[in-house]
Amino acid sequence: MSAEPGAASEDLESRIREAERRLDEAATLAAEAEKRAEAEIQALEADLQREREEKEQALAAAEERLEEIESQVEAAEQRVLAAERRASTAEETISDELARAREGAATWLRGQLEALRREAEGR
Repeated sequence: MSAEPGAASEDLESRIREAERRLDEAATLAAEAEKRAEAEIQALEADLQREREEKEQALAAAEERLEEIESQVEAAEQRVLAAERRASTAEETISDELARAREGAATWLRGQLEALRREAEGR
């Protein structure tokens, strides 16, 4: 019976060593998994940061382009106002010239009528 307790003791020690080996192996695997997870988290954070920076740059570029467009629109509106003023002035000038032309035509016709009356009276 004394052999049995020694054998049981060896068997127990063997099982303990095996359990410790498996525990060490599990701890190693867990540490490796943790390192991979940390590396993946860092990679994802870097990707997220890069995407944020790209979006910020795109937004800044869009805002700059919007400012350029607004400036161009303002300049175009000023050109339209200036063109409208020139058109108004031209219309006034044309209207004045038409009035003078009508006045001149009416004066000429009166002169012609007067000449015809004098000629008719002279007969």
